[in-house]
Amino acid sequence: MAGKEIVSVTLSTNSPVWIVNLGEDENRFSQRFLSDIDQALTAITESAEPAALMITATGKFFSNGLDLDWLQSNAGEWDAHVSSVQSMFARLLTLPVPTVCAINGHCFAAGAMLALACDYRVMRTEKGFYSLPAIDIKIPLTIGMTSLIQAKLTPRTALDVMTTGWRYDAPAALAAGIVDSICDAQDLHDTAREMVANLAGKDRRTLGTIKSTIYRNVVADLARPIA
Repeated sequence: MAGKEIVSVTLSTNSPVWIVNLGEDENRFSQRFLSDIDQALTAITESAEPAALMITATGKFFSNGLDLDWLQSNAGEWDAHVSSVQSMFARLLTLPVPTVCAINGHCFAAGAMLALACDYRVMRTEKGFYSLPAIDIKIPLTIGMTSLIQAKLTPRTALDVMTTGWRYDAPAALAAGIVDSICDAQDLHDTAREMVANLAGKDRRTLGTIKSTIYRNVVADLARPIA
């Protein structure tokens, strides 16, 4: 396996699957984090060989989402920062290669939305919860975030996820259709890889166009000014 470090995010390749590892802490969405993800997605899209993407992390967390401590200290940056996060969701949503999220641990808030922006999701069974706690932390979801959630989940699950703050363990997430598969931790990467490896040779122009068409309304909503 070849790999290179993109600041805080690790990008490696195990042909044909590229792996973006978000890190081993809470993996919150700082400006540097967003820049690292952008560089990683650019490297993948500019590659010539067949490719698919797996996003995962190491340790207790997949991602806890927005860096709320930084945002509270930089209140004037809120709109611009959230717009950058939404741009990342839109880019991942329409990436012209197959994508899978291997959820290794707690997957909360904007981290949970990042997982939804992937084509497929697999979650480890032993530890970790999936949750959108906006209702409990009193931060309303934007139009774009709501559109993303509704595009990926059934109406019932989308309502429950957005209005209850429930924490779904792996079996509950599977039953609700949030994830496509669950497995033991030692099988997480292999299971995720199997979901996308045989799709890596799909024509990128065609795949990108199809995704952009499917999610055109979501992408438009994610591009709206933050209200």
